[in-house]
Amino acid sequence: MTDQTALERLLSIMAALRTPGTGCSWDLEQTFETIAPYTIEEAYEVAEAIAQKNMAALKEELGDLLFQVVFHARLAEEQGAFGFDDVVKALCEKMMARHPHVFGDQIIESAQEQTQNWETIKAHERTQKLVSDSSVLADVPLALPALTRAFKLSKRAARVGFDWPNVEEVFVKLAEETAEAREALTEGVSTHVEEEIGDMLFVLANLARKANIDPELALRGANSKFERRFRWIEAALKRQGSSPNQSSLEEMEQLWLEAKAYERA
Repeated sequence: MTDQTALERLLSIMAALRTPGTGCSWDLEQTFETIAPYTIEEAYEVAEAIAQKNMAALKEELGDLLFQVVFHARLAEEQGAFGFDDVVKALCEKMMARHPHVFGDQIIESAQEQTQNWETIKAHERTQKLVSDSSVLADVPLALPALTRAFKLSKRAARVGFDWPNVEEVFVKLAEETAEAREALTEGVSTHVEEEIGDMLFVLANLARKANIDPELALRGANSKFERRFRWIEAALKRQGSSPNQSSLEEMEQLWLEAKAYERA
């Protein structure tokens, strides 16, 4: 079976699921709004499979994500807005326009130069799209995870010179925000605490940007590490006939250190 035949089969399956009378009642009830959360979830599951270096899972999750694209395109086609072919054509045109050194006569010598050129082209595309809002922050999606959006907002602002001159200045700002968060905690006003912790997280997103690190991926890595080590604690305590809620903080901290040592060995 060729890729084209496989894709045609997928599109026909989607059409069958959405056919009134003979289709799936659940699929027929869905809208862009109800499907959107699943689309986001599938994207995260792709990222998880990549992080785990699980190729079998990655193949499956990429398929699930593709199905989301097909589902949205089908909904749009039913409304007479556009179809799957339109999505693909628009993507092809965009990719070719953004790679003039591959599909045109522009010469780009390095990946860094290509990154700069890519950003220039994207900025031009945004200018053409924006009518009522000309801000450099205009089209950073509200639906992004907050940490990712902080990263993108600050990156946009940095393009026009609104940025710390070096990473040391970011650490100074982080220390300032940490002190303000500590003061807010002492005051005990929850809204103020929330604001100051938010400011700390925003500065940390900027620190990641300065270090060329994706803060969302960094936090995902920290989450995975915490889960591995805490599961180690649970397993070790179970072997001893105990559990976390039957153990002291000191006992669990010692097992945490053992888990760290094991990972580094």
